[in-house]
Amino acid sequence: MSLAIVHTRASVGIEAPPIRVEVHLANGLPAFNIVGLPEASVRESRDRVRSALINSGFEFPARRITVNLAPADLPKEGGRFDLPIAIGIIAACGQIPLQALENHELAGELALSGELAPISGALPFAYASHKARQALIIPQQNAAEASLINGITLFSAPALLQVFHHLCGQQSLLPYTAAVPQKGDDTQLDMQDVIGQTMAKRALEIAAAGAHNLLFTGPPGTGKTMLANRLVNILPPMTDDEALETATIHSITGKPVDPEHWRRRPFRHPHHTASAIALAGGGSIPRPGEISLAHNGVLFLDELPEFDRKVLDVLREPLESGYVCISRAAQQATFPAKFQLVAAMNPSPTGSIEDKRSTPDQILRYLNRLSGPFLDRIDLQVDVPRLPKGSLSTPHQERGESSRVIRQRVINARIRQLNRRGKTNAELSSKDMTIDCALNNAEQHFLENACERLGLSVRSYHRLLRVARTIADLQAEPRIERQHLAEALQFRAFDRLMAQLLAQ
Repeated sequence: MSLAIVHTRASVGIEAPPIRVEVHLANGLPAFNIVGLPEASVRESRDRVRSALINSGFEFPARRITVNLAPADLPKEGGRFDLPIAIGIIAACGQIPLQALENHELAGELALSGELAPISGALPFAYASHKARQALIIPQQNAAEASLINGITLFSAPALLQVFHHLCGQQSLLPYTAAVPQKGDDTQLDMQDVIGQTMAKRALEIAAAGAHNLLFTGPPGTGKTMLANRLVNILPPMTDDEALETATIHSITGKPVDPEHWRRRPFRHPHHTASAIALAGGGSIPRPGEISLAHNGVLFLDELPEFDRKVLDVLREPLESGYVCISRAAQQATFPAKFQLVAAMNPSPTGSIEDKRSTPDQILRYLNRLSGPFLDRIDLQVDVPRLPKGSLSTPHQERGESSRVIRQRVINARIRQLNRRGKTNAELSSKDMTIDCALNNAEQHFLENACERLGLSVRSYHRLLRVARTIADLQAEPRIERQHLAEALQFRAFDRLMAQLLAQ
């Protein structure tokens, strides 16, 4: 029979839908056609497959070859279909038993010599194959990444010839097992490295405990970037599902997934010249942007007012929903984007208000580059002032608590939140807040008066309640007290700055 079916998978967003590679050999003039909505890179596989087969010692059939990639309405791109097509041609010639192909899924790009080159998106491919209870054959360079899936039946091969021998039963490939132990976060950035800035450190602890967004405001050189870099080290460790989802996003972008540090939370730091597509994702074939690469981690935007206002407003919806949907004429993809936003900015275009180099009107124009709806989505606003004289000589042991001590309090607070509602405080809905953030009449009156004086929106009011709930959780308090509300109100530095400028 001159028909063979090989199983593989496409790459659509973070999904890997199954693809049947149907290869048919017919009599007639020699031809090689690929149908089933292939992109240019897939159509070019005809030349790669022909050369790989010949250089691997196979005779290329002088017949009419038709390759169908089904389902036909799903776009296919990349070189991952080279290996399935080549194996399909060999099987259609009768050199591989067809039953050997039923329980295997294959992927790999072929070099002209027949060697296998790595593919992008190996991790979602491996996860989908494991769920389908299929054995997976992929290039050696992708094996360490795919082995992150526990219990997967995985074979890695250096070249087409070894795959042929394995499927024929002549020389079986050995199942791949990861040789490198999986490590957690072992970075050396510690909170004790930061001199002073007690209030900013406290804000980082609250942000980590409740998954709140954070804005640092202060003159240059006060440690804003240094503080932001240390947030990842006090966040709770990722769960297995979170680590796998984050690694999957990096995999589909072609970035290697380090098996040693794949559980480390991502920290993305895009330049202020980044476009909206660079942040949110896009392209004719949708690809994830910085906010998706920061999924389950931190997105740090330094020099916040230097970002284009329209670019920042692109973040508003993902900050609320936790995902971003990219729609194009040919394809639509949804990428997860559940990240913590940490931003830093100077309070004046010249760096500091105290230098008297900018008028209040110039400072207002500078600050008005940030839209109100965008700022409403930032829970904590912290002033990071210059250090007082003599602070630089503070001994290391007197610089406050280490990241390890702070992280343990953060983990305990997260456990309370998850036991109470199954989500972080930043994710509490209005209905959840009526129960978890209930206030008595005196506290309610206190908070409403404070919001009226600061001119805060209803969204900011709710965010204040969520921050107060996190402060109470850090202190293991069952309900929100006035002291928690008062501390939450301290973290509204930007609002106070704007009120001060408008009053002048």
